[in-house]
Amino acid sequence: MLIAKVIGTTVSTIKDEKLHGRKLLILRQTDERGQPLGKPYVAVDTVDAGVGDLVLTAHGSSGRQTFLTKDAPVDAVIMAVIDHLEVDGEVVYRKS
Repeated sequence: MLIAKVIGTTVSTIKDEKLHGRKLLILRQTDERGQPLGKPYVAVDTVDAGVGDLVLTAHGSSGRQTFLTKDAPVDAVIMAVIDHLEVDGEVVYRKS
């Protein structure tokens, strides 16, 4: 699992039939304190996340283990929205 921030949305009217009706969001991986790192990527949203949310993602074959992404051509999936992060006893992120 990786922590990422939702930084945008994408629309694709022509896509694999197993992705029809699925929201595709643009993410950027973050460190454990929510600071951005790495390149942006697209993930299938299974939990109704939105721009600005910090989320947990699964990648590769693990990304195809949710009910909504089973047997779909998916490499990254949002599987949880983070309410807060605590690192070394300090809350470093809290969803507003």
